[in-house]
Amino acid sequence: MAEKNNITFEEAMEQLEQIVERLEEGDVPLEESIDLFQQGMALSKVCHTKLQNIEQKMDTIMKDNGEAAPFIIQEEEK
Repeated sequence: MAEKNNITFEEAMEQLEQIVERLEEGDVPLEESIDLFQQGMALSKVCHTKLQNIEQKMDTIMKDNGEAAPFIIQEEEK
């Protein structure tokens, strides 16, 4: 597994998906299952942290004139 601090969100998600697929096969020995589960939890934490960081960045965006402004999602009217 790549160093967790240098892994991208996409890489972490891909590795997490591989772990889930492996565990869903059902023929994984108990010790390996526990190791895979721990790796999956670590990858899940990496993904969560990266999403939180992006969310914080998106809370404030820059206007064309360089001033900071809150990020507001405008919903389409139906």
